[in-house]
Amino acid sequence: MIRRTLAVAVKELLQLRRDWRTSLALLGMPMVLLLIYGFALSFDVEHVRLAVVDLDGSSASRAAARAFTESRTFDLVAFGRDVRELDAAFDTGRIQAALVVPAGYGDDLAAGRPTSLQFVVDGSDAQTAGTVLAYARQIVAGISPVIREGGAAGPPVGVPLVWYNPDLASSRFLVPGLVAFILMVTSVIATALAVVREKERGTMESLRATPLAAIELLLGKTLPYLLVGAVSSAGSFALAWALFGVPVRGSLLWLAVVTLLFLAGGLGWGVLISTLADSQQVAFQAGLISAMLPTLLLSGFIFPISSMPPALRVITHVVPARYFLVALRDIVLKGAGPETWWLQALALAVYGGVVLLLATARTVRSL
Repeated sequence: MIRRTLAVAVKELLQLRRDWRTSLALLGMPMVLLLIYGFALSFDVEHVRLAVVDLDGSSASRAAARAFTESRTFDLVAFGRDVRELDAAFDTGRIQAALVVPAGYGDDLAAGRPTSLQFVVDGSDAQTAGTVLAYARQIVAGISPVIREGGAAGPPVGVPLVWYNPDLASSRFLVPGLVAFILMVTSVIATALAVVREKERGTMESLRATPLAAIELLLGKTLPYLLVGAVSSAGSFALAWALFGVPVRGSLLWLAVVTLLFLAGGLGWGVLISTLADSQQVAFQAGLISAMLPTLLLSGFIFPISSMPPALRVITHVVPARYFLVALRDIVLKGAGPETWWLQALALAVYGGVVLLLATARTVRSL
């Protein structure tokens, strides 16, 4: 069995070597897509147009304004002493946010009395407004522990601590998801096209005449693409570290194990699609839709699973990227060991085994 499986794998590797365009696409495309999407897709907000209305005129109020303008998030575009000017500035789009320092701010701060800063933001873009408010709260918390946000009652605001991503850089959240998204799409499409290509060229009939078992044929077809996917994954993680500063804090060995389990599931799904499709065009479309949309929308890559309706949360349990993302972020960002993500790895192994068994059953019927 092993010799026949390896013979099919060697044949597929030779085919990949002759078809250099496909090989280049499989090795280079994930890194190219990571490069494009990594820079284009970002939740970070920078250069927000800020107005400062200083009703106090003290050194403390100037220091508060400077704390905002010295950050990369805000650009000071207007400065005044009349809050009535803010309406026109917001209406015309001249500013996106405003900081209002009340009269007596400096005296209250010097006396240790709780004081307040008012921060106003344009909420027409809700997502951007929420991000800007989070940045503003972080800056306010760092000015002084006796400042209250908007004069709200309660204990003084302390300086927040952010673990694993202290700069709150969205790239450290998005890039692992991008790696999962790209690997899933490329692995599914690669194997789906590889098997369907045999059907279109008529070589599948020749394979049926050989003593190859269905499982030997499928393993021989998928092993080369598993190797190519592993090389491409290593390049993607290296690129994520070099360009986006995404570290791998955990074990590289465990990262490789989890990635191979994820790739095996994607390759198995691609083989299953190939048993149902009769042309490369159909296989490509089916692989793209079934791999791209669930990974993008239902894996927790962009939208939190906890915020989804109950019916959708149930569906996410059959999306392998859901489990891979949890394990990947635990290993890459937190440096966690298998005691925290072993259930995710088990789910990936079960998924890969199930789709491979289904693909084998379909192949047995066709042979």
